[in-house]
Amino acid sequence: MTHRLAATSLALALLAGCATQPKPLQGSFESLSAHDAVVGDHAGASVRWGGRIIRTEPRPDRTCFEVISTRLDAEGRPVWASDDTWGRFIACRTGFYDPALFEPKREVTFTGRIEGYEERKVDGYVYRFPRMAADVVYLWPVRERVRVVTRPSPWGWPWAW
Repeated sequence: MTHRLAATSLALALLAGCATQPKPLQGSFESLSAHDAVVGDHAGASVRWGGRIIRTEPRPDRTCFEVISTRLDAEGRPVWASDDTWGRFIACRTGFYDPALFEPKREVTFTGRIEGYEERKVDGYVYRFPRMAADVVYLWPVRERVRVVTRPSPWGWPWAW
């Protein structure tokens, strides 16, 4: 009996380790990037987008985020492998989100529906932003940078003698 319980516990622990996305980010969404959404009219499409915050704008009834978009990994977290961005978007959610916490360059993932488009200037360029009515605003913990220092062995490799 204890072996069966141990095996079941181990199997559940392994399955829990396979859970990929945080529960609020789970669901089925259209595979449409913010850049692709600008090309046509995709109002009403259910999407999951993420990236880095450019600006957080509290308004009387809601908070809007201007975000530079990138692809998401299996967990739904933004991936920053290079300068590979997927455009920009605006996500708005009812309530107050503090700009001191939702500050520029923080990683965030949203789920919601495209509710329309908004034109804004990015420096001198007029950019058409898809605007999302967000159901979920998921702020990711800050990634800590770990510096790995490798030193050669004081005796060298055994086959180097």
